[in-house]
Amino acid sequence: MDLRNGFIETIGNTPLIRLHAASEATGCEILGKAEFMNPGGSIKDRAAWWMIREAEKDGCLQAGDTVVEGTAGNTGIGIAHICNARGYDCVIYMPDNQSREKIEILQTLGAEVRVVPTVPYANDMNYQKQADRYAQTRDDALWVNQFDNTANRLAHFESTGPEIWRQTDGRVDAFACSVGTGGTISGVAQYLRQQKSEVRIVLLDCVGSALYNYVSTGVATLSDGTSITEGIGNARVTDNLAGTEIDWALQISDQEMVDTVYTLLREEGWFFGSSSGINVCGAIEVARQLGPGHTIVTMLCDGGGKYRSSLYDREWLLSRGMRIG
Repeated sequence: MDLRNGFIETIGNTPLIRLHAASEATGCEILGKAEFMNPGGSIKDRAAWWMIREAEKDGCLQAGDTVVEGTAGNTGIGIAHICNARGYDCVIYMPDNQSREKIEILQTLGAEVRVVPTVPYANDMNYQKQADRYAQTRDDALWVNQFDNTANRLAHFESTGPEIWRQTDGRVDAFACSVGTGGTISGVAQYLRQQKSEVRIVLLDCVGSALYNYVSTGVATLSDGTSITEGIGNARVTDNLAGTEIDWALQISDQEMVDTVYTLLREEGWFFGSSSGINVCGAIEVARQLGPGHTIVTMLCDGGGKYRSSLYDREWLLSRGMRIG
């Protein structure tokens, strides 16, 4: 029988989906990795498992311990699932600008959720720093530290990158991806470049983040504005992202993202979150810049169900100046 043994073995090996309208419009093959089909519902299941797995290997995490993390939601959801599967307690710190659906999912999974005010990373009350300090007060707690824990990057070097290479039969010309921790783009880029040095790696960024400027100028300075996207963008270069060779960056506006997710929903039936909208929009632009005949892969990070009260709420969008066509 062809079986997967429990939650852990269900992570990864997601399909690669041809995005029909985007491909037809550009003359390229635009392919999305269906990470919303992971058992916890997002790409972050991969990083969550690898970080916990490596901590177990190193002896940093033992039976009965508590796993602590600061997260915008999806990594926390993946961690909470895995903690249930492996027998750990879970404490999650979240900024208060995330959708209520993520908080409710985490609570349903049994995590202790601590929602804290949204402040910049430089502030000592930033959610990541609060998670670190809390873990340090306990002898039985592990702070996962997804932004600078390079087991995050390793997850995508060992799983996502090889899957993309195999599923495209090596015919991938560019990988375009939005960035939060930097684990996905770094791990995938490292693997693909080992197989084919001329693969282009394109970082996709939202407004209000420093990563577009980092790639374009070498200096991580924040761009003007704020974004309604969740889980992507950063004010600094993480250990996961540092040293990754990126060819160029694109900055995608919130309105472009909203237009993309609603087009995908209404015309192709796909119900995606905001980071997937950034990714598809960016992949289309990469295809236009490269010209017809290329294969571009991006990530379909999670579904839209966690954003019903924000991205898929008309009044919420209008209150933030977004148009819905």
